[in-house]
Amino acid sequence: MFKKIVFFIVLFFSLQTSAQCAMCKAVVEGGNETMAEGVNNGITYLMVFPYLLVGVLFYFIYRHKKKANS
Repeated sequence: MFKKIVFFIVLFFSLQTSAQCAMCKAVVEGGNETMAEGVNNGITYLMVFPYLLVGVLFYFIYRHKKKANS
């Protein structure tokens, strides 16, 4: 029950927050469309690597556990 309450409190407050840094927001609001596309591409590029690292980590954990069970 406590976990559900904490989850809903965190969810409520996270909906009201803004996740943009001041510099990124200033660049995008500048009106230059190519600069905004560059910022979006950079964010996507930087976002891919943590997911790849976590995926590789889980793959090695899965492989290790599978080997240990055999």
